[in-house]
Amino acid sequence: MNYDIINNKEAGQLEIDLNGKTAHEQYSISGSVITFIGNYVPPEFRGKGIAAEMAKYGFEYAKANNLKVVILCPYIKAYIQKHSEYQSLLV
Repeated sequence: MNYDIINNKEAGQLEIDLNGKTAHEQYSISGSVITFIGNYVPPEFRGKGIAAEMAKYGFEYAKANNLKVVILCPYIKAYIQKHSEYQSLLV
């Protein structure tokens, strides 16, 4: 399933509106490095691929903007283990 992801740069997070509730992946950018900090998906929306969509968007954003990636978020750490195509982005 595809979700509309908003890159809320002021808040430093990727966001998906879910019928008035928000899923998000927090990040920070310093120089040419993006750090994925943590994510949240409302309990009733978990298990639907929402966190994976945000992870993919985040890595594609990093790639498109020539950013290296640091991962602090446990979900993103698990995601990168299954998606080796993004390994080259890691610091």
